Amino acid sequence: MADRVTVIGWDGSPLTAAARGALGAATLVAGAAHHLALPEVPPAAERIRLGSLPLAARRIAAHRGTAVVLADGDPGFFGVVRTLRAPEYGLEVEVVPAVSSVATAFARAGMPWDDAQVVVAHPRTLRRAVNVCRAHPKVAVLTAPGAGPAELGLLLEGVHRTFVICEELGTEREQVSVVTSDKAADHTWRDPNVVIVIGGPAGAGEGGGWIAGRDPGTGPRGWVQPDASYAVGTAHGPGGGPGGGAAGMLGEGEREVLRAAQLARLGPRTGDLVWDIGCGAGAFAAEAARAGAAVIAVDHDPAACTRTEGAARRFGVQLQVVYGSAPHVLENLPEPDVVRVGGGGPAVVSAVADRRPRRIVTHAATRDAAERVGRDLTEHGYQVQCALIQSVELDTRAWTETERNVAFLLSGVLPDRAP
Repeated sequence: MADRVTVIGWDGSPLTAAARGALGAATLVAGAAHHLALPEVPPAAERIRLGSLPLAARRIAAHRGTAVVLADGDPGFFGVVRTLRAPEYGLEVEVVPAVSSVATAFARAGMPWDDAQVVVAHPRTLRRAVNVCRAHPKVAVLTAPGAGPAELGLLLEGVHRTFVICEELGTEREQVSVVTSDKAADHTWRDPNVVIVIGGPAGAGEGGGWIAGRDPGTGPRGWVQPDASYAVGTAHGPGGGPGGGAAGMLGEGEREVLRAAQLARLGPRTGDLVWDIGCGAGAFAAEAARAGAAVIAVDHDPAACTRTEGAARRFGVQLQVVYGSAPHVLENLPEPDVVRVGGGGPAVVSAVADRRPRRIVTHAATRDAAERVGRDLTEHGYQVQCALIQSVELDTRAWTETERNVAFLLSGVLPDRAP
């Protein structure tokens, strides 16, 4: 077993005395090709080209002597330290840190980054990284081959963002470029690179925040907000279809109690893409976005689209509003993780189920309608739950009933894609 493993972060600046001392005593050195070419690497040391980190860790664990691992930036920040410290390798790790590539990228851009989300994009996580870029105004993306600026730009179609692309930071070939997201696919970018994705309202206030990333305390308390936060009155009617009734009013499917149950069944979270079909006044869409998810809100009523955009502005969240009639308008939308069908009936639910999201939630005004939707979801392979939701509003001055709402809440979970 290796006597000691020292992980040295390298940001392009000269190595520190501690790093030079550890490297000079190494009998095994692991790193990328440009690390192994450094003149400080002992000529007699065994060299391992880093590719598969678990494979490299096993070889280091089996080595008799002193090992050094070289890594770009801060190796403890989405780096090799996590793998090397896994219990199965039994390694004792010492770290000589360096400035992370994310910190360097924001320094080159002259921007603060305590209010930024930081995500790692490789082919397996690219879609979730893109969803974070849709949902948040400032994101740093640590890219990988096949999941770089071009791929980010292509998947952000329909959402305008500005890219600050930092290539080969800390080297003589370092370059910083600023392009719009729709132009990123027109270029070939050098690895490694960091992409800062900017768009929408500012994150932290002028005085700064108190927690890194998105402040979870922003906005009013509560997972759902009172109906009065979105509308003056309520539009009654079967199903509360797309548009949610008269202008400025909530549809049946948007009422507070049912909305809370829909959010609980779907559980939108950071990295998810949510479709809200029949967005009405934008109540559900805004609250899913407040949970950190990316949201595409769809409605065939221009007034509903306008109200949804207004709700997003009031609550300081980002979402994409698409005008059009479901199911046809859904054909060109990116793949969703969870979907709320607020209107359109069984035909829309069936079209959504064809896209295989993890979870679908909808509602029905009658038991017959609920049974039709439930059968269709079951035929698509979903595990279906149905609950009769009844809410009664009371005037607490006289404890008299002022309003009663009843709806069947249906949800489907795809077992092979859960959670």
